[in-house]
Amino acid sequence: MANMDAALDRYQEVETGEPFTLQGPRLLKVELSETSVMARNGSMVAYQGEVRFEHKGGGLGRLLKKAATGEQLRLMQASGSGELFLANQAMLVHLLRMGDDSLTVNGANVLAFQAGIDWDVTRVKGGTAGMLAGGLFNIHLRGTGLVALVSDGEPVRLDVSEAPTFADPQAAIAWSGGVQTSLKTEVQAKSLIGLGSGESFQLGFSGKGWVLVQPSEGRPVVRT
Repeated sequence: MANMDAALDRYQEVETGEPFTLQGPRLLKVELSETSVMARNGSMVAYQGEVRFEHKGGGLGRLLKKAATGEQLRLMQASGSGELFLANQAMLVHLLRMGDDSLTVNGANVLAFQAGIDWDVTRVKGGTAGMLAGGLFNIHLRGTGLVALVSDGEPVRLDVSEAPTFADPQAAIAWSGGVQTSLKTEVQAKSLIGLGSGESFQLGFSGKGWVLVQPSEGRPVVRT
C-alpha cells in the first residue's frame, strides 16, 4: 500500500487558499466557502462538501439570446461550502484576474467566473442569422474577479494595436475590453468555419488591446 500511495503522490490535490486553483493544466478547483461561481453547464467533474447547482438565465433578454446561441453558452451557478472541480474535455485551463475592466470570451471557451462579475451575451457586428452556428456569439464580462478560460492547445496573445489582425471565429477565444470586432468576408475562398457557402468569414480586431488565439478551430460541442 505504501508503494501505491507513493505512486499517487504526483496527483495530490493542490492547496493555495485562493478561490481558483489549477490542479494541473486541465483541471480547476474552486473554493466555495466565501464565493459562488458561474460555470459552463456540464463542466463539474467532482465536488466535496455541500454544493448547490442552479441553472441561470440572467434575465429575459439574456434568455432569448442564450436560446439563439445554442447549448455551448448555457451557464450554471454553484454555491455552498466546499470544493468544486471543473474541466471541459481535458482542454487547457487559463486563469485571468479582472480588475474593474471588461473582457469578451468566445462562449465555447468559457469555463467559469466569479459570480460577482456581470455578464451578458453579445453578437459580433455584421453577423447574420445564417451564421449563428459559426460561434459568433460571445460572453461579455465586466467587473472584478477571477475568470477561467479553456483552450484546445497552447494559445498565443496577439497585440491588435500594432497591425490589422484577423482570426478564425472559433480560434479567437478571448479579447480585451479596448478591442472592437468586425466580420471580414472573402467570396470564393475556403470556408474556415464549415459553412460550405463559398465564402470565408474572418473575425477582425482593431483598437488597443489583445486577442488570445488557440491553435484549433474548436472541438465539437458536447450537448448536456
